[in-house]
Parts: sequence; structure tokens; C-alpha cells
Amino acid sequence: MNKLIFIFSFLILQSCATINSKPIVEKPRILISSDIGGTDPDDFQSMIHLLMYSDLFQIEGLVSSPFGNGRKKDILDMIDLYEKDLPELKPQFPNLTHPDSLRAVCKQGTKLEAPYKGYNKATEGSEWIIKCANRTTGQPLWILVWGGLEDLAQALHDAPGIEEKIRVYWIGGPNKKWSINAYAYIAKNHPNLWMIEANATYRGWFMDSESPKELKGKSYYNNYIQGRGALGKNFKNYYNGEIKMGDTPSLAYLMNGDPNNPMGESWGGSFTPIKNSSRTIFEGNSSKNDTVAAYAELEWRFKGPDLPIPQDSICFTLEISNQTWPGYYLGNGIYGVRYSSKKPETGSYFTKSTIPELDAQKGQFVSTTPWPGKTTPNDYPLGSNWYSDKPAPDLYIGDQQGAKTISKHREAYLMDWAKRWQSLNK
Repeated sequence: MNKLIFIFSFLILQSCATINSKPIVEKPRILISSDIGGTDPDDFQSMIHLLMYSDLFQIEGLVSSPFGNGRKKDILDMIDLYEKDLPELKPQFPNLTHPDSLRAVCKQGTKLEAPYKGYNKATEGSEWIIKCANRTTGQPLWILVWGGLEDLAQALHDAPGIEEKIRVYWIGGPNKKWSINAYAYIAKNHPNLWMIEANATYRGWFMDSESPKELKGKSYYNNYIQGRGALGKNFKNYYNGEIKMGDTPSLAYLMNGDPNNPMGESWGGSFTPIKNSSRTIFEGNSSKNDTVAAYAELEWRFKGPDLPIPQDSICFTLEISNQTWPGYYLGNGIYGVRYSSKKPETGSYFTKSTIPELDAQKGQFVSTTPWPGKTTPNDYPLGSNWYSDKPAPDLYIGDQQGAKTISKHREAYLMDWAKRWQSLNK
């Protein structure tokens, strides 16, 4: 009888344990590739946000990538500030990542944009991407790219097999403009990469005309941050505290919603599969009569002398809106330069070169939405897991395609962040 009572009691306890237990959810594995310290200070804001939510992720890499003068030290400086605030954050968020663990995964990526071929030399950052991607785990490595694609392109070139082990959320738009050679390499050689290419959707994070007054970009700091802790005081240094954080949607995508379903609802936006990446090649100059898709790859090719110099040698420059892009020797007397507009625009360009045939070339073009536009013979065909901005007219904010798929969640994600700021003293 006693034996039966024992067995019966054991079965009841097991049943209760099963009912009360919750499935263990693995934290997403993430690697950030950031141009923090480069041309746009919003990465500092996004890094502060990431550090304050580090308990939700397995942070496997923090890589300094182009553009501008950003370096690994810029990431380390932010970790130092986070360490100062950690004693106040820990009581409410005990699983926040230890600063030394973060420092250990900081890596220096390439400091220069990729040449025409789209890759150059291995870096500490690109090698770290490969190492993390090849770890034996039951889940993919999410690579969140806040700047240029150079280190990712280099890693894919050096270890093509990692394509199946990673998922990429890339903040494109302006970053695509500067990173067009690396992008072209990836789209051409790795069309089956799992990729979210957010060229405009991310702008819903800070285009806030319809948001409540207290959550406006210029109001949020005074209402909720108010110089709290070392991080809060530092936040004021970027855009005078006005919320931008254009790279944060890549992280927010993993914080809310089903990341395996890019077409579903998420704080980081909702996307649609695309089957082609728009690409237009001009043999010579273009004119105002040439209409292309915004965010497309535009390439101008010019004939010149057949010189005894290596391919990828820089031989001329192309200037658009006071910004300059290098043009390269492609071989056999052909020279080329790539560009991508970051928004719908009417662009005018001119070239400079010591080679007479390449000097003082000029022309125009018109880029329009929606992206990716009509299919053309020069487009890059893409696989089944490449996603980008939704083209429905009711999801635009101004001329920014898909932006409302993020802005609709603005109150939810900003108020969630406000709760974390409350842990820090003024």
C-alpha cells in the first residue's frame, strides 16, 4: 500500500511540474556590424539601446565596419558607460550581459569601402563572422548590419558555406549607396542568402508625425531619459537627444513578433519577398529620360584607353549631390562606377579624371518608387528568402516605402524602453 501511495504521489508531482513548466526559449544569437563613430551619430543611440536590452540576446559579435572614421574603440567606449550603469540596471534586469563578455567580442572590421569586385582582404571582423557562423548550435546567427556590408561580403567570399547558417537584417538606403560594390557582390553570388533589405521601412522608427506628443522624437528624451545614468547623459550628445536610432529596427525585429516570418507583424517592420534586385547598366551617359527604381544599382560604363594597369584600379570619380564615388578600371579599355539612390530623386552627375576620355562626363537620371520596380535583363535574380520594403501605398510615410509597418508600433516599443530608463537615477 505504501508503495502504491508513493507512486501515486510521484505521478501527481510530475503532472504538476509538466503543467507549470514553461518551454525554454533560446535567446537569439546576434552579431552587430556597425559604422558607429562614422558619418552618422545615430549608431551611438542604437548601441545604447542594444546594451540596455542585452539580456534578451546572445551577443556574439560587435564589429566596427565602414563608413567614416568609426573604430572598435567607439564600441568599447559605449561599453564603459554601460558598465557604470550596470549596478542600477541589474536589480530589475539581472541577466544583462557582463561588460567583459561584450568587450571580448568587439572586433575591428575593414576601414574602407569595397572596390568594384565587392571584397578585398580578410579582417578581424570578417574572420569573426565566419567563426561565429560556423559554431555548432541549433539556431542561426543573426547578423544585424547597421552600416556597410563589406565585412559580411568578405566573410561570404572567404567562406561561402556560411550562407546557410546566417540570417541578415540590413539597414540599407543610405548604407546601400555607400556599400553598393559589396551589395552587388552578395546579390550576384549569394542570391539564396536569407536577407531582409530594409531600404526605407526603418524610417518608420523616427518619422513620427502621427505619434503622441510625448513620444515625438524631440520630446522623448525630456519625458523619459532626462539624463539618467551615464548612458542617458551620453545620449544627449547625438542629435541633442532627439530620437533617431535608424539601425535599431534590426534589433527590435527580434524583440517582438516571429522573426521566422518577415511578412508578419514586428516592431522591426513587416516585409515582402522580392524576386529581383533592380540593376541598370548605362553604356555611356544617362539622361533625365532614364527612369530607374529608387535603391537600384546604377552602373555607368565608359570607354577609354586600354591601359596596362590592374583591374579595380581607381581611375576617375563620379560626383552626385556633393558626394563622390570612385570609378574603376574593368579591363579591355572599359571603366565603371556604381551608385544607388537612397530615395526617389532626380540626380545629376559629372566625372573627374586625368584620363581625357573619362573627364567631364555628365548626365542625369530619375529614380522612383516602388522598389524593386519592373524586372529588367540586368537585374540580379534572387532566391526565395530575400525580403524588402512592402510596396502598398497605404504603408508609405511620405515617399518612404513600408515605413508605417514600423511607425504603427512606435508607442509600444518606446514605452517598453521607458521602463528600462526608470531603473537609472538622474
